[in-house]
Parts: sequence; structure tokens; C-alpha cells
Amino acid sequence: MDEEYDVIVLGTGLTECILSGIMSVNGKKVLHMDRNPYYGGESSSITPLEELYKRFELPDSPPESMGRGRDWNVDLIPKFLMANDLMGMFEKRRFRKFLVFVANFDENDPKTFEGVDPKVTTMKDVYKKFDLGQDVIDFTGHALALYRTDDYLDVPCLETINRIKLYSESLARYGKSPYLYPLYGLGELPQGFARLSAIYGGTYMLNKPVEEIVMEDGHVVGVKSEGEVARCKQLICDPSYIQDRVRKAGQVIRVICILSHPIKNTNDANSCQIIIPQNQVNRKSDIYVCMISYAHNVAAQGKYIAIVSTTVETSEPETEIEPALELLEPIDQKFVSLSDLYEPTDDGTESQIFASSAYDATTHFETTCNDIKDIYKRMTGSDFDFENMKRKQNDVFGEDEQ
Repeated sequence: MDEEYDVIVLGTGLTECILSGIMSVNGKKVLHMDRNPYYGGESSSITPLEELYKRFELPDSPPESMGRGRDWNVDLIPKFLMANDLMGMFEKRRFRKFLVFVANFDENDPKTFEGVDPKVTTMKDVYKKFDLGQDVIDFTGHALALYRTDDYLDVPCLETINRIKLYSESLARYGKSPYLYPLYGLGELPQGFARLSAIYGGTYMLNKPVEEIVMEDGHVVGVKSEGEVARCKQLICDPSYIQDRVRKAGQVIRVICILSHPIKNTNDANSCQIIIPQNQVNRKSDIYVCMISYAHNVAAQGKYIAIVSTTVETSEPETEIEPALELLEPIDQKFVSLSDLYEPTDDGTESQIFASSAYDATTHFETTCNDIKDIYKRMTGSDFDFENMKRKQNDVFGEDEQ
């Protein structure tokens, strides 16, 4: 502890672990601490199943029909889910023409614009140009471009087209799904980036209480723990470590559902993601359903885990998610949680304290990735360059060991 670091990171959620790994690869001296005795924070995976029952204060233990408790790794916050085969949608003629336009689109080549001005033409007008129906528009905006509301329809289309290109290119690369999901649950991801940081000299301390964030002249200079002070130039943390520097921005309801069957009308898929667009259920926010199963080493044989989530809009959040829960019946067991959404009150450039935002209701990491890139730019003054990071790793390991 009695050393000086370039960066101290508090919390081992995925956002914090990725930034810790990036900073270490960039040659920064990093100290990474967590008050908990385990990695992952809010993005951890709970095992065995008995621990999940205790966490949600259920009076009974898991029944024998749930199998061995150690066979379960249940994500508290679902992300990175695999989608179903979308070829039925792709085969529709007008939508196929639209996708061809997107695939050929190059923002640096006006010949590919087909009469669209990407910096002026709204996405609503692009949809009109290809005569797409409302269901296809909902699917494209919310499942492909991953927007959470329909606000994007009235702004220039460039960002939306690039989002759809990213989805299409990912789908082409990975086959049936543009998403990746780690075996044994998402709790493996923070640990992977923690190991990356350690390889490049990062220091990790779990089960380490934080007593004080030490400030001088409005700037962070260190962190005090168990009577010792580790000094630093910059601090990264999740909102729970700096309650006086964050504000509540809303709530998310999540319901973890244990099933003995795949979700109906998904071709008995072992994993899937369902997005219910907000305007189809008279809401302001989408409802998300993601399902994984024993095939991903997160549940006992023959069992499935479906997680429903959405942004809370009323005083009866469980009623808000009923359209999604109806898709999952029958449900063996439900675990309901309400989480406050916190966001930093300033950008950290003056204090050099950079707080991540809480994980939202989405079942993908789009907003988390944006948060990581935003924090990186505020800390360094430059955009994150993934190719440059890969080159640095190649210099250490060689390309064959990546």
C-alpha cells in the first residue's frame, strides 16, 4: 500500500477490470482493490445455487430437482447473449435490399449513399426509402442497432447505419450469433481482464476495505485502507465508492427465472435474446429477456436460466415485466431484484476521479463499452485504439500467443 501508483482502481466489476487491463498494457502502474473477497462486483456470477437462494433471502433451499448446487453459475446482470438465426427476416425482399445498402455503405465514398445524406437524412426517412414495415423497423432499431428508445429515428442516420454494419459483420464472422458468451458465466470476464492487468504488473488486493479517498486541492492523491495510504494520480471506481459524487438516474428491475424447458417458439434454442420494443407494450423503454442453459455450464443438466430486465417506469415494476414473464411459463423459481442506477455528477477531469455508470437494463454490452471508451478518453485525452493495444500485446507475447 505504501507506494505511489499512476492509477488506483476500486471495484472489480467488468468496466473497472477492463480499464485496469488497458491502463496496465499502456504502461501505467496500477493498484486494483475491492472491498469484497471475490471478483466481479455487480457483474459477478453466483455459485453454488444455495448462495443465490441466500442472497435473495428465500426461506427454502433449492429442491433436489435443481441438481447439484455446484453445477450452477448464475449471472446477476445478464450481458453478451447469443441471438437466434435471423435468416427468416433476412429473406424478406425489401429488408434484404436495405441490408445490401448497409453492407455496401462507406461513409467516405458518396457513390455508396444511394441518395442518402448520412449527416442530414434521418433514419426515419431511410426506412421510408426502403418501404420497411413497423415490425421490421422495431427489429432493426432495437435488436440490430441496439437503441433503447425511438429517439434515433429523428436524427441523421450515420451512427445507426454504422451500428447495423457492426451487427451484420459480427453475424457474418460468428455464424448464427453476433454475440459471445463465456462458459461458466459472465463472472469469468472480469477475472480475465484482471489477469491481463497482473501480467503487465498490476497489483490486486481483494477483501480490502476503503476508508477514505484522499484529496488535496480538489484532486485525488490517494486511497486510505486499514491505516495505510496508497498514493495515485488518477482513480477509477464504481459508484458505490463515491456516493457523494454520483446521482440516482433511475431503477432497473431484474428477474432471474429458473426453467426446466427452453423458451417457446425459439426452435428449442439453448440460448437466445428477446427484445420487446417499447412501443409494442406502450412503454418508454424496451423489455429484455435473455436465456442461457446447461449448454454453457451455468445450470444443471436440462435446466435453463432466463433473466428479464427493464427500466422501471411505474410504482409497480413487477407488473411492467409481465409481458416477458408470460413468454417463460412455467417458471420453476423466480429471484426478483431492484437496482438503483447511478451516474457520476461530473466528468472527473478536475478531481481525476472517474466513476463508471451502473449497469443498465440491456442484455448487451453496448452501453458498457461506450462508458469504458468515454472514461478512457477523459483520462488520457485520446480515443481508445484497440489495434494499438493489440500491437503492444504482440510485442510482449507474439501474435501466436494472443
